[in-house]
Amino acid sequence: MKKIIYTIGLGVALVASSSCRKLDEKPDALLVSSEFYKDQAQATAAVTAAYRKLYDSGQSLYNSLMQIGMEMATDDYEAGPRARNAHVRALSGLTHDSSNDRMEQLWKQSYDGINVANIAVDQIAVIDADKIDATIRTRLINEAKFLRALHYFNLVRWFGGVPLILHQPKDLSPESLYIAKSTEDEIYTQIIKDLKDAEALPLTYGAADIGRATSGAAKSLLSKVYLTHKDWELAALKSKEVIDGKQYKLFSDYADVFNVATKNGIEHIFSAQFKGNVGYQGNSLASRSAPADVPGINGDYADALHVQGGLYESFDNNDKRKVVTFVTQIVSPVNNNLYTLATPQFNKYYDPSVVGNQGQSSKNTPIIRYAEVLLIYAEALNEWKGTPTPEAYAAIDEVRVRAGISKLQDIAPSLSQSDFRDAVFQERRKELVFEYQRWFDLARRGADYYVKVLKAAGKTAAAPRHVHFPTPLREINLNPKLKQHPDWVGF
Repeated sequence: MKKIIYTIGLGVALVASSSCRKLDEKPDALLVSSEFYKDQAQATAAVTAAYRKLYDSGQSLYNSLMQIGMEMATDDYEAGPRARNAHVRALSGLTHDSSNDRMEQLWKQSYDGINVANIAVDQIAVIDADKIDATIRTRLINEAKFLRALHYFNLVRWFGGVPLILHQPKDLSPESLYIAKSTEDEIYTQIIKDLKDAEALPLTYGAADIGRATSGAAKSLLSKVYLTHKDWELAALKSKEVIDGKQYKLFSDYADVFNVATKNGIEHIFSAQFKGNVGYQGNSLASRSAPADVPGINGDYADALHVQGGLYESFDNNDKRKVVTFVTQIVSPVNNNLYTLATPQFNKYYDPSVVGNQGQSSKNTPIIRYAEVLLIYAEALNEWKGTPTPEAYAAIDEVRVRAGISKLQDIAPSLSQSDFRDAVFQERRKELVFEYQRWFDLARRGADYYVKVLKAAGKTAAAPRHVHFPTPLREINLNPKLKQHPDWVGF
């Protein structure tokens, strides 16, 4: 893997050096990318690099950027004592605007990933037939389409309509570089198309390729796309297809979802891959949430629980997820003293193998896992049928039983559609803590719901516009065809 990343990095270096050539020559990365994609090894390296756009070192999308650029604007999280960035604190207090640098990074890094995926789709398709196996060619293109779909799915939920770019620019003309926004429906149509293609991916891979997108990942993400787009029947049918495939199941122990020894296991459908002490590829969420005042822990404590939101108290004391998700006491590895924390702190990604250096945590972050597919099925069935069916109850109860709490069917067997909807959302909240899900869930329930929940949690600046983020001012200044999201005009 390390060798592959360096190979594609060489291509980037060639792009930089080519910019010094005469202006009348072919001036840009178009020449370089066409020269790089010559055989199967280079194509594989390029797609591997596209995965790294999701969770590279530093504040990349699935390596803390989504936490500080999105989840801070929810009822569950706030900027911790050591979160000194004014833009992060603005998000936490819902006082952010279009100049916020976290918005810029969400936009920029997503389009960086899309650009890499687009080039892969275009260039792998034209590699000489004798230089690449036909099955591998199709697989790599579909992997790139899966990644492109994931990026656009995030973008459309954050920003609404965005520019839909499916190919690298042909030249540096304004017509090629300046793209107006497509509608949300147009974006969703492309996402669905890409994921349907990606359904042809393999069911599994060999050990050397663990972590790549599979057919199950494409189907699972597609079910979530349908759910978000309120295509209830399609969401129910697609999530049921994943369930009936019996390729995945829940770990019997919730803790195994976040253990290094069991990562990429039976419940993990697609995850951000981390490996500490290997080229700074650790999971920074572990350090950001770890205590800063316990000797020897050396945490950042930049991601904190928003106590007023009541998340910690929402767990039953016998809920097995509670002790995995939070820590309230911790023993110092320096003096062996037990320290009681002032408030519960997040603990899912704390890696005991790197005590004192949590930036090198090797715990993966789930992007989608089987527990969420069960909850998608429960929610979609309830919305489609207009009432919670026995199958919907069974799906949510599979998650609850693993957590060690009572079945919903036993304690509330006759819920209305509305009450069952709320029960599923509450289950999602507890099951998926610190997995980049809460803001998306609140936003898709609509502005009234979002504002009600945030204000009840003491974030009184919440307003209807906050179910989207503003189009970054920097992007508007660079692209004369971009317009601000209507809800953010004047803010």
